Amino acid sequence: MRAFFTAFGVLLSGLLVAGCAGSGPAVKPAEAEAMKPADARAVPILRGDGAAASWDEVVSAASRAEAVLIGESHGHPVGLPAAAALFEDILARNERAALALEFFERNEQAAVDDYLTGITDAKTFKERTGRTASNYPGGHHAMVELAKAKNRPVIAGNAPRVYVRAARRDGYDRLRGLTPEQARLFRIPDELPTGRYRVDFDAVMDQPGALHGLPEDATPEQKREAKDGMFRSQSVWDWTMAESVARALNAGAAPVVQVVGRFHIEHDGGLVMALEKLRPGTRMVTVAFVDEASAPVTDETSGRADYVVYVGPVHAAASN
Repeated sequence: MRAFFTAFGVLLSGLLVAGCAGSGPAVKPAEAEAMKPADARAVPILRGDGAAASWDEVVSAASRAEAVLIGESHGHPVGLPAAAALFEDILARNERAALALEFFERNEQAAVDDYLTGITDAKTFKERTGRTASNYPGGHHAMVELAKAKNRPVIAGNAPRVYVRAARRDGYDRLRGLTPEQARLFRIPDELPTGRYRVDFDAVMDQPGALHGLPEDATPEQKREAKDGMFRSQSVWDWTMAESVARALNAGAAPVVQVVGRFHIEHDGGLVMALEKLRPGTRMVTVAFVDEASAPVTDETSGRADYVVYVGPVHAAASN
């Protein structure tokens, strides 16, 4: 599952490149491309309709929300520090905030809690949860340490990869036949999304190499079956994370800050839809950290998120 997250994040960098939103108030596009992690709060930000927004506006809105869905560009050297800075500022304004991270799975919750409560040290924590540079980058590490320092929960809210693979390979009936102990580790979707989310997902899967394992001469039926299986997996992630956020909210945490790949939340994506289905009326704020310089809003990109944070192309940021 973690390997797929990495591959999917790479594929996403090529998705929806036909424009973003207009220039923000703090940094010009050229400056955004050269930005260093130390400049995390000095990023151009737009609302979903293209109007300029300030960092303080985002922090204020997020601090008052119930759920804050941060859509990151995985591994981005500016985007991840900026997302960590946002979580830090939310914590400073709302002591009830909690953190949820896509790359932590439900069967790792005890290991996370043991570290947060001092039962184990950082080395043991990383060993028990299989943390590596790719699935525990600096921005995520900073967020966990911030939550630890403030004695706030960190939610390992995603489905373990073994069940995600089973959903892809065998369908949801396979998951329905498992034991209650197994079933507590994932959430089968009540329904599969249609509309733009599925269309955009198929566009990603149609890119060369996305459906690895299929022969070059695969038939359209074989490709559709493979995409359907991957979308079942994608939706298990969305619904499991959404259920984890809903449970944390019902337990009294707010806002719950879920950090996830931005495809899951852009344009009211699968995670947004799942949370609304599971907990109707939840006050959500979506923040997309995109690996692009700012540009005018188009019909295609309007409504991408409540706030769109432009952290510049990853190759430019990585060179600084």
